[in-house]
Amino acid sequence: MEKKFILIPVLLCLFSCHNLNRKEKVSTAEQLQSEFIQGWNTWNNPNVLSYVYMPDGFALQLVFRNKQGGPYWLRDSYIAGTNTNFPEKIIPLSHAYDGSFTDLIIEWSGMKATVTTATEDKDIVILYTPLGKQEKQHIVTVETGFLWNKSGSVSRRNRTILAEGISGKIPVYSAVPDTTHPLPFVTPYYAYNSDQQIAVCTGKRRNMDEIRKIILRQKEAHMQRMTHYGDLAEAYNAIQSVISWNLIYDAFNDRAFSSVSRVWNEAWGGYILFDWDTYFIALMASLDNKELAYSNAIAITDAITDRGFIPNVESTYSTSNDRSQPPVGSLVCRLIYGRYGEKWFLEEVYPSLLSWNRWWPKYRDNEGFLSWGSDPHPRGMDPHTKQAAMFESGLDNSPLFDEAEFDPISNLLDQASAGLMGLYVADCNNLAEIAGILGKADDVQELRKRSNQYSKKLQELWDEKSGIYRDKDLKSGELSRHLSPTNFYPLLGKVPSPQQAERMIREHLMNSEEFYGEWMIPSIARNDPGFADNSYWRGRIWAPMNFLVYIGLTHYELPEARKMLADKSKALLLKSWLTEKRVYENYNSVSGIGNDVSNSDSFYAWGGLLGFIALMEEGYWTKR
Repeated sequence: MEKKFILIPVLLCLFSCHNLNRKEKVSTAEQLQSEFIQGWNTWNNPNVLSYVYMPDGFALQLVFRNKQGGPYWLRDSYIAGTNTNFPEKIIPLSHAYDGSFTDLIIEWSGMKATVTTATEDKDIVILYTPLGKQEKQHIVTVETGFLWNKSGSVSRRNRTILAEGISGKIPVYSAVPDTTHPLPFVTPYYAYNSDQQIAVCTGKRRNMDEIRKIILRQKEAHMQRMTHYGDLAEAYNAIQSVISWNLIYDAFNDRAFSSVSRVWNEAWGGYILFDWDTYFIALMASLDNKELAYSNAIAITDAITDRGFIPNVESTYSTSNDRSQPPVGSLVCRLIYGRYGEKWFLEEVYPSLLSWNRWWPKYRDNEGFLSWGSDPHPRGMDPHTKQAAMFESGLDNSPLFDEAEFDPISNLLDQASAGLMGLYVADCNNLAEIAGILGKADDVQELRKRSNQYSKKLQELWDEKSGIYRDKDLKSGELSRHLSPTNFYPLLGKVPSPQQAERMIREHLMNSEEFYGEWMIPSIARNDPGFADNSYWRGRIWAPMNFLVYIGLTHYELPEARKMLADKSKALLLKSWLTEKRVYENYNSVSGIGNDVSNSDSFYAWGGLLGFIALMEEGYWTKR
């Protein structure tokens, strides 16, 4: 069937109208968290084998004891790559958003098993099944207790463990006899030999058959939800899995959100929020999980600094008060509103998004252009350096900045950024739409004025000879020789004419010497000297770049380019998902693999954008 081209604004209108009559409404951010943080899920960041009942914080955690030498204990379990130092290997098979069904494979020190869970009402069942002949026999334990210093008590009498928290009593039963292994735990536990099938459950006693039936029922329900996406079911599964396994409870702020990666969270003391990463996770979740979408978007928007911008980083103990990151918040929040039509959400995020929009021209205007920068700040993160300014771009080591110099007086790179200006014009346009929805006519006028101002200035970066927008050295006046997907970002703000847009795509995106290829889009042109480095933003493929270019294409009559990019993005995601159950932070632009370098997290949430592009292209963004 031939698909008709539909602009994103039309989609937004359709969804706003469609969802106005929805009965399931959330009215405040406070109500959102109280209703969202409920029930059994893998809320505990350091251990994907920790199943926690909220809001009580009562946990059932699988802990392993090696009987035959070291490593002696496996207390924390992460989904990490093979090129890391983590001793365990976790293969994440499935994870329903609400924790109603989870399934994974764990390999550790000579043992291999599946761990599958399912919920029934307020109960959970956990089934551990060894796979094949075990090289080693260990002790597998189900440790119990209350996390995050939450109030409660837990005791064991004979074969029953009884917990009591704020929600009442939670009995825990073993479906098979446990052993008498005396282990140095401070709370009650069940212990078993790792070469046997075991199961535990809460609420009431169940035998193995009853537990298997609950698991089968929830697995079938989970698979049925996937069938809604037809041929893209596995792309959807990858997106949902990488977001769900990275869903955590942030005890420091009594909130829940999906982070970029559990490994990153732990490295930063408990949690970390990156600016555009967190917004993009919110957007992907909004496909069918409104509460999680809201929670992510509000979490990063609430990180706004005292200087009025959304920071590059907010983490457990530090914030990047010196710098921001790409302004994609209004784009994401406008799309989420278009999907659910709940005005309170826009009212919640709008003041901070407007403050952020006003911050850019005040602190990042550079001779009428916009440049990345880093301000001096006593609580910045290595502030006021060229590297910090590069961090603000989100492209930490991109060749785009190889020749750029940092001006300590202006706090800016002496380089006009076509990418930033395209993002900023789009931010003005999206925020003006939001202001109009909220009835803020003066703000609409203010935002449209800034959009026009920077759109005109951005046209000065158009290189007629090469047919694309280029960054500009503001000291020499010369246009940059480097090309990146960011050079297509003016499409986001609808700045190029249709003729200019067509040239950009035909002469550059579809040019095999620059960006076109089996695997795309490389983060720097293939004929750039920095491409061969194959390190981070020097040549590798990044999902957010593909997504932003795709959204830019939706503003123009370029259906073939859109379809091509969607298909190639999906193929890249599925290459690693179908074979490894991995969603990488970045990918090799030549081979399409993600595990060839050590600085590509193997289960990084925004990698799911590669599949999200395909879902949008195939019309699932408009289906309910």
